[in-house]
Amino acid sequence: MSAELESQLRKCNEEFERAIDHLQKELVKVRTGKASTSMLDGVMVNYYGAPVPITQVSNMSLADARTITIQPWEKKIIGDIEQAIFASNLGVTPQNDGELIRIAIPPLTEDRRKEYVKQVKHYGEEAKVSVRSSRHKILDVIKKEQKNGLSEDIAKSKEQEIQNQVNHFIAKIDKIVEAKDKEIMTV
Repeated sequence: MSAELESQLRKCNEEFERAIDHLQKELVKVRTGKASTSMLDGVMVNYYGAPVPITQVSNMSLADARTITIQPWEKKIIGDIEQAIFASNLGVTPQNDGELIRIAIPPLTEDRRKEYVKQVKHYGEEAKVSVRSSRHKILDVIKKEQKNGLSEDIAKSKEQEIQNQVNHFIAKIDKIVEAKDKEIMTV
């Protein structure tokens, strides 16, 4: 078996892992009705003219199950943090008291929960498409290698190995989506 094929197989496995990582990053952004500081991971604050992650300019903590508190390290940037949260389109309203910013996470309505479940299923489907696309690419490489002298037995075993990995990753995606759905629908 060629080094090219081995390299492509490793690359394919990395693509499968990236699809899972991307799915998990997308699902963190989906609200569940409970407060989580990870909701703010993508928020960038304008700090002395440069965009900086909110975690690098403040301490974030949970006051209770539905409230996030943000304490900036410098009081003069509290307005910038507030603007960054508004601009991030998270669907929450920060409350600034001059010292802290509080974000109250409203409880989700049944319709909103169902909408989020649809969104989660969509993200799961995108991840599955990514995995299948990677499978298609590696199967093309295997067929090309077979034309260049790779034995049919080895090609078939590699194809089966890839299919087993695809099945494993799709099951993993289903499990992640199912857990997030359950989390969203839990009142």
